[in-house]
Amino acid sequence: MTVSRILFTKFIVADLPAAITFYEQAFGFVVRNRITLPGMEEVLIGLADDTFTLVLYHHTDGRALTRGDHHGPLGLSTRDIDAAWDRAIAAGGTAVRPPEDLPGMRIAFLDDPEGHAIELIQYKRDKAREGATQ
Repeated sequence: MTVSRILFTKFIVADLPAAITFYEQAFGFVVRNRITLPGMEEVLIGLADDTFTLVLYHHTDGRALTRGDHHGPLGLSTRDIDAAWDRAIAAGGTAVRPPEDLPGMRIAFLDDPEGHAIELIQYKRDKAREGATQ
């Protein structure tokens, strides 16, 4: 099997600060990380004792949101992103963004046969740390 667990889901939000406040106040979520890239910002939140993450995704390029467009990709962790990508495409997935390197990870985006977005993530291991622990 090329996918090991479900990592996160994303909600696309128009008002990022208000969304963070709501999840903090309503459910006790805490901010874990922020990612800012051209045209978008993400705030990763979750419960202190749970590994699942809700990603609040905000377009910063002025793009308007429409009803039915307020969700993001299903995030799946994999140990071999190239094999997972190849298998998904062979099974009928549509390539959106092939695997690419980012600091500490590789990511890829594809759509399932019905158009649902999927994001694959492979975290890179620090080989220096692995050698020190063996």
